[in-house]
Amino acid sequence: MGRVLNIHGVDDIRLDPIAAPRPGKADVVVKVKACGICGSDLSYIKVGGIHRKPDGVTPIGHEAAGEVVAVGTDVRGVRVGQRVVINPMMTPSYIGSGGPEGAFTEDLLVRDARLGDSLLPIPDDLPYEVAALTEPLAVALHGVNRAQVKPGDKVVVFGCGPIGLGMILWLVDRGITDVVALDLSPERLERARALGARAAFDPTREDLRARLLELHGSARVFSREAVGTDAFIDAAGAPNILSDVVRMARYQSRMVVTAAYMKPVPLDLGAMLTTEMSITTAVGYPTEMPEVVAALPRLRERATPLISHRFPFARVIEAFGVAATPASAKVMIDFEDGASA
Repeated sequence: MGRVLNIHGVDDIRLDPIAAPRPGKADVVVKVKACGICGSDLSYIKVGGIHRKPDGVTPIGHEAAGEVVAVGTDVRGVRVGQRVVINPMMTPSYIGSGGPEGAFTEDLLVRDARLGDSLLPIPDDLPYEVAALTEPLAVALHGVNRAQVKPGDKVVVFGCGPIGLGMILWLVDRGITDVVALDLSPERLERARALGARAAFDPTREDLRARLLELHGSARVFSREAVGTDAFIDAAGAPNILSDVVRMARYQSRMVVTAAYMKPVPLDLGAMLTTEMSITTAVGYPTEMPEVVAALPRLRERATPLISHRFPFARVIEAFGVAATPASAKVMIDFEDGASA
């Protein structure tokens, strides 16, 4: 008998008993070693779960790495004892996002398992907690890819939670050193500086437009003075960000929205018309996860500090409380003995 973290209702999560999974011919079972808490997990809890039937539950958790402990007879290329990270977007039940499986459990059933697709092998010397960063780092990489940035570009990242910090990591790794990071939390701003952001500050305490003119220079858009920023990435989701960016953006600048907005926000199309700026979105990681797995051994020392807190699985509910605070970055659940906050 194992345990699984379920959403029972609004702000109601519980560790429930669950029978050990039994894989079918096309399935595998992964003994979870580490699983990160995602912002989407927190959002699911706030709304009482997704695709949850009346009196039912939503199992959560999708940033998982572990060891294969059972393999169905029809699964090719996967062996017991193999170390893997799970790509939940490639699982038929989209693990942790409304299907019957969630990764906050000791033994996780991966249906229709495919090596190199839903299961990605990880090196023997890569710690499981670092491997579990693959999913959020893939989200961050997709956002950076959508921004189409290159060395020499000037970039602003709104929000220094795990995704925003991951974006800073990738931007600096690509040789983009003129990165400005924005957040309300002093702890997160300090993490952004440690990752290589040129400047990091709270935009509610300083004049954002004035600081960007100072840092990124100015440009003209007809009779208006614009900031010289090439790309803006929104990983925060504050309702004023879009309108603020449109008012200050230079000619043919770019904006990528990765944050989840629950309500409509106003958009000044008149200001956009004169700038020809592009606004797009980024969700998930259609192709990025294998690239992240390949890069993690090289980036291990820089990626590990993204983990701000570690909790054992028995304290997972307490860990969610910490993950909801602005002082946290990535909160990691360790299924091995000895984890501490």
